[in-house]
Amino acid sequence: MSAPVSPLRPDDRAEHIPRRRLSRVDGPLRRDGDAVASGQAHYLDDVVLPGMLHAAILRSPHPHARIRSVDTSAAERCAGVRVAVSGEDLRGQSDPVPHYFDPGLFGFNTADFFALAVDKVRWVGEPVAAVVADSLANAEAALAAIVVDYDVLPSVIEAEDALADDAVRVFDHWDRNLLGVLPFAHGDAAGRLAGAPHRVRERITIGRHQGVPLEPRGYIGSWERRGRGRLELWASTQSPHLVRTGLARILHLPEERIRVIAPRMGGGFGHKFNGYSEELLVCLLSRLVGAPVKWVETRADSLLVGAREFAHDIEAGFDDDGLLVAFTVRMIANIGCLASWGGWGMAFMAGLTFPGPYVCENYSIETLPVITNKAPWNGYRGYGKEQAAVVLERVMDVIAARLDLDPAEVRRRNMRPADSFPLWAAGKHLDSGDHRGALDKVVRLSRYHELRRQRDEDTGAARLRGVGIGFELTPEGGELLGTSVRGHDTSTVRVHPGGTVTVLTGVTSPGTGNETSIAYLVARELGIGLDQVEVVQGDTDRCPFGYGNFSSRSLNSGGAAAVLAAREIRGRLVAVAAGEFGCDASDVAARDGRLVNVRDEDQSVPFAELVLRVYQTGSSDPGVGQALLEATRVEGPHNYHHDPGESGLTNAYPMYSSTSAVAVVEVDPETGVVTLADLFAVGDCGTIVNHNFVNSQLYGALAQGVGGALWEHSPYDDGTGEPLARTFKHYLLPRAPDLPAMVVDHQETPSPFTLMGTKGAGESGVGAAMAAVVNAVNDALRPVGASVTDLPLDPPRVLRAIGEARTRQSAERRDA
Repeated sequence: MSAPVSPLRPDDRAEHIPRRRLSRVDGPLRRDGDAVASGQAHYLDDVVLPGMLHAAILRSPHPHARIRSVDTSAAERCAGVRVAVSGEDLRGQSDPVPHYFDPGLFGFNTADFFALAVDKVRWVGEPVAAVVADSLANAEAALAAIVVDYDVLPSVIEAEDALADDAVRVFDHWDRNLLGVLPFAHGDAAGRLAGAPHRVRERITIGRHQGVPLEPRGYIGSWERRGRGRLELWASTQSPHLVRTGLARILHLPEERIRVIAPRMGGGFGHKFNGYSEELLVCLLSRLVGAPVKWVETRADSLLVGAREFAHDIEAGFDDDGLLVAFTVRMIANIGCLASWGGWGMAFMAGLTFPGPYVCENYSIETLPVITNKAPWNGYRGYGKEQAAVVLERVMDVIAARLDLDPAEVRRRNMRPADSFPLWAAGKHLDSGDHRGALDKVVRLSRYHELRRQRDEDTGAARLRGVGIGFELTPEGGELLGTSVRGHDTSTVRVHPGGTVTVLTGVTSPGTGNETSIAYLVARELGIGLDQVEVVQGDTDRCPFGYGNFSSRSLNSGGAAAVLAAREIRGRLVAVAAGEFGCDASDVAARDGRLVNVRDEDQSVPFAELVLRVYQTGSSDPGVGQALLEATRVEGPHNYHHDPGESGLTNAYPMYSSTSAVAVVEVDPETGVVTLADLFAVGDCGTIVNHNFVNSQLYGALAQGVGGALWEHSPYDDGTGEPLARTFKHYLLPRAPDLPAMVVDHQETPSPFTLMGTKGAGESGVGAAMAAVVNAVNDALRPVGASVTDLPLDPPRVLRAIGEARTRQSAERRDA
């Protein structure tokens, strides 16, 4: 696999690519930004508890094997070792690990999983045994002394092979290596396709790749034996309350005897959902040794898991004007071995997201989540929603090429007008949007038409130039009944007698800065300084029950709940101030650290002084009414439709963010190297609370989309089932020099169903960037008659496509 190549030097690029960057900061800078940027911030691996020991995990070297026996006796005699255990040793000490998103709830195949493998391993890297020692070095050294007797079984690595009737069964009690079938259909796709004036077929494959957080997962279990016993778990997790609930269930403990603390996360991206076996493992090990036990995932182990391995077979019909009449997609998702982590749900979202921003009343999507002996999927930002963008945007470009139309114009013709929102479309209730406006904005921002003219003029250039568009509609804030994927969340706002404020919220931050935005919103409601507000997240003993971080829901749920709680407290203070001023409560404003009579601004009282008065006089003050300056509120978007009623329609995603993108690439036809020369994007996440944070989220999403399109890949050896990319020498992330200075702007179409008009910011952008790069590369290859839709578009694949095109053209000339 070839390494990424740095783009052109800035002085070379300046001749033909506009060097513009839009920058706007609206709202406070991240309050802990200095600590993060200077390396002073603390993460899970910085946590040291008294008497803490360290765990190391022995993982399966085989993709498929029965475990005949595990002998840990020699490991227990190694230096510093306190205990060495197998899955059999831990059998009976807990119930199975709870699924994050159990396929059994949908009537699909499912399975039980434990802290360590029992009876059988099903992927290279599956945990088989564990050692606890006085140091990590001693624990890792002792792993070599564990003897595992395996009965190696045939394995199946590729999804198409796994679907064969005679394929090896990954799970013995399943009749097929198929989780289930996920159909999404509307109208009469087959009938309308048959009558369409034009039809096209495409096959697009997305290579296996994944999220790569700054700090991988990690857990510290500490079991206190005094009294009734209490379990404390430090966890690098996006959802500490859900971890606590899961542990309480499988360990048969009341939840009040379990505390889960989520420190600074170091990036989530879905990699740190709950339901991992190590959450339980460190707790069981701590109980065995009577001391805290830490385990932190190595980078090699982190790169074992995967996400996003899809093959799409597409047929689309369209008319003479380029309007999409009907389409079908058969998606095969190689989800690897099923696990309790919940990554398989990306196959569900991949189908649900169609038909994206486009009007099409006739389509049929069939998604097949296939089980193989690859490592399981875990969550990854975009969570499958990017698949619809890549497929649909490729179809739009093919339509444009067939009809000799501008690709941007084809998209405009197929998009809904802005005044049609909100509306029911394709089984979803779309809240708001101006997709044509966002497309037009990115066309202007990028000087798209000028870029296309420059491309056409560079006919003699050594490198092929291409311009591509990508548009993505992203469902956000999901709420799936019967699961722990919920849309609402809870926040408590507590005003202390000294005038400072603590916000305790059930949402967590994966490093996005949402704690700063929540503090800003509460400070704005109370009319005080940001430095007076502290936000506490990720501690189940302190924070109200919440669902954590996923689906770009933090501000829409936890932030909105905090705003409502702050407004409730402000109302109590306003009533007291109005009584003192002798005016109506409607005439009192909270601003600049004071409560002020807006009709007579000489009448005012400092916020802290009024708060202390409430605490000291209590309900004896006639204006107080409620002496407690603390409020807890629950809030979330109000666009869920769970009861189909007479319409038969449901909607589990209340907000639909979008991103439009334009990519410019250069392709070296002699080496196959693709250079991303520029990337422009316009995001729409509704009302923007803080432009700085939203920009950062969009930059990150774009970078991840580019990485998946050009470089990131987790290949496997078909013969041995071994993953081949377990270091950053083999798993190629985009580096800073590999990316251009991305130019972003925003469009704000507020959602009418959220408290502040906000939508999700974070996931949208991945699919738009991925699609724009794919289309740009194919636009560049058009003069040589080549196309490539097997991602990543690395040099070997691009060269192969060019070579096949040249061979085909030579054969055509000979035949002529």
